Amino acid sequence: MSDDKSTAGNMLDAAKAKVNEGADRLREAGHDVAHAVTGDAHHKAEALEDRAKAEVHNAEANAEYTEGKREATDGDGH
Repeated sequence: MSDDKSTAGNMLDAAKAKVNEGADRLREAGHDVAHAVTGDAHHKAEALEDRAKAEVHNAEANAEYTEGKREATDGDGH
């Protein structure tokens, strides 16, 4: 997050972070299924890692959205 981004830049970064979060959650689900089928603990560990990455991307998205919203309401959009 940067103070010199415009509202649109922050919103774009928020959208990118949400896409990354979705990809992480899909990978997590895939590893959960693989763990259920094979019982291999390695898949469970990878699912936990992907879940953590998804949470980071969710936090990034929320921060970027909040900053973009602040930029939009402070009057200059920059």
